[in-house]
Amino acid sequence: MEYLFGENMLFILSMTGIALVALITIGIVFAKLYVRATKEIAFVRTGMGGEKVVKDGGAVVLPVVHETIPVNMNTLRIEVEKTQKDALITKDRMRVDVKADFYLRVAPHSEGISMAAQTLGTRTMRVEELKKLMESKFVDVLRAVAAEMTMIEMHEQRSEFVQKVQQNVMNDLEKNGLELESVSLTGFDQTELKFFNENNAFDAEGRARLTNIIEKKRKETNDIEQDNRILIEQRNLEAEKQSLTIKKEKQEAQLIQEQALEFKRVDQQAAIVKQRELCEKEEREAEITKQQAVESAEIEKSKKIEFQEIEKRKTLEQARIQQQKDIEVAEQDRRIAIVKRLTLSMLKKSLSVRRLVSQCKPKRINARLKIKRLRY
Repeated sequence: MEYLFGENMLFILSMTGIALVALITIGIVFAKLYVRATKEIAFVRTGMGGEKVVKDGGAVVLPVVHETIPVNMNTLRIEVEKTQKDALITKDRMRVDVKADFYLRVAPHSEGISMAAQTLGTRTMRVEELKKLMESKFVDVLRAVAAEMTMIEMHEQRSEFVQKVQQNVMNDLEKNGLELESVSLTGFDQTELKFFNENNAFDAEGRARLTNIIEKKRKETNDIEQDNRILIEQRNLEAEKQSLTIKKEKQEAQLIQEQALEFKRVDQQAAIVKQRELCEKEEREAEITKQQAVESAEIEKSKKIEFQEIEKRKTLEQARIQQQKDIEVAEQDRRIAIVKRLTLSMLKKSLSVRRLVSQCKPKRINARLKIKRLRY
């Protein structure tokens, strides 16, 4: 039983491993064969199972039985420039240099993508090849619309010109699965006269008309310049007359002003002289008053000084008398003091003599006793 159970488990594990390997192999093959579309690039798968447009998501592409065509979904700019000998001819037989930018893209739906893949193939991935393919259509439309409008109309009605080009181009683009976003007229100018072919009927007519316009405008310009020159000279003459009149009036005004200023200056000088005399009179009166005040002040000052001198002499005399008295009193006090000192000195000497006498008596007695003792 155990042997049979072991064989069954081995078989189950083997089958499980085989299934796992098969699933991994299928996944790897599927991953290799699965092609995914992006926002910028869609693709169309043809072959077994019919046509399939893949815009979002992806699809399995088997070798040999399937084929894919990539389609560019980005906006493409195709520049068309027609100038000089290849310039456009307008309704009035003029040549105009035109530069236009066409912005187009593949229509973002299955029908448009399928039509673009069918009619353009992989050219949507190569702008230069697509430009070569579509440029003739754009040029044809530009020439057709230009032939319906004069040069002045094209210049003044650019938006209308662009709208007509867009309308005519859209129909042709839809046949290739494309749609036009916009058209920009980036360059527009009259072609130079040297590029008009005299042997071409259109160019000959346009050249004659252009020459006529140029000469007419040149004449108009000359007439305007001459008229302007005459007007300028007339204006200069009038201005010169006005200038002389203004100068004359200015000189007269200056004379009147100078006379008025002279009269005013004389009046001012007279007023100044009168004012000066009045000021001098007031100054003299003020000087006299000042001198009188000074003299009065000096007299008063002399009186005051004389009075102060008398008072000073009186004070000095009183001080001298008082000083004399003080000296006499001091002299008396000094004499009294001297007498007192002499008296006191005499008393001190008398006392000293008495003291010496009193001291000498015992000594004499003692001396006498000693002498007596010596005698014995």
